[in-house]
Amino acid sequence: MAREFTIKHLEDKSVDDVHCDPFVHHALEIPLHWTIHRAEARWFINKYEKRPDMNPILLQLAKLDFNIVQATYLEELKYVSRWWERTCLAKMLSFARDRLVEYATKVNVFITIMDDIYDVYGTFEELELFTYIIERWDVSAIEQLPDYMQIFYLALNNFINEMAYDVLREKGIVIIPYLRKVWTYLFKAYLQEAKWCLTGYTPTMEEYMENALISISAHVILSHSFFSVTNPIEKEAIQCLEKYPDIVRWLATILRLADDLATSSDELERGDVPKSIQCYMNETGASEDESRKHIKFLICET
Repeated sequence: MAREFTIKHLEDKSVDDVHCDPFVHHALEIPLHWTIHRAEARWFINKYEKRPDMNPILLQLAKLDFNIVQATYLEELKYVSRWWERTCLAKMLSFARDRLVEYATKVNVFITIMDDIYDVYGTFEELELFTYIIERWDVSAIEQLPDYMQIFYLALNNFINEMAYDVLREKGIVIIPYLRKVWTYLFKAYLQEAKWCLTGYTPTMEEYMENALISISAHVILSHSFFSVTNPIEKEAIQCLEKYPDIVRWLATILRLADDLATSSDELERGDVPKSIQCYMNETGASEDESRKHIKFLICET
């Protein structure tokens, strides 16, 4: 109700302010809590400096802050780019999408390659064996895997051990079991999608979302971010994160559904498992347009 009331009155043509109008339309198009704050700051700076009541000191401070943060991000990108080159994954696994700059983090690089292995490159028998070995985290067993999976396994295992070593040294807590657990959940979720794809099975919305909340990888990304930036790390906080709290589930839901709206057609052309749109269409008999509206409604309500 509050949302409908606000939209109705903000769209009222009697509210006419040439300087306020762009901000109103922008807020209606993309709510602030849906935006990437630094990208939003760039948009705001451009609009704010055109206002007649602009505060020049505030504008200068905003630009300075933006430039400082941007310089920091560039340094981080340089570091990650050097790491990416050293792994040689792009050269040795030619089928994997090289999307380092787009993703900008080590975790997402591994997730991208995993996605390609499970969606496109691996046979189902290879994927089953790969997932089984990942569950055990037994380096001696990787000889059973094809070369490209051995390379990926060792790179991922080294990354987990490297991060765990840094956290233990700096924060005095062992996180290897937890990192392995969240990665194992992700591998198993990918295998489930591979099974659906192989058998041509279209899951119900409930089945799809239960698995998709893991396969969207939000929990993996947040877990690594948590261990990277939190100091000190309390055991109670880790236990809370392990329980997959509601705030993480809500985030994963929004990411999964938004991703389905944006990439569903592309991924289906690659032979991927049906997404939420197709699952809802199959379950209810709705058209694609109706299904897309329903998915957008679910995002707004989450």
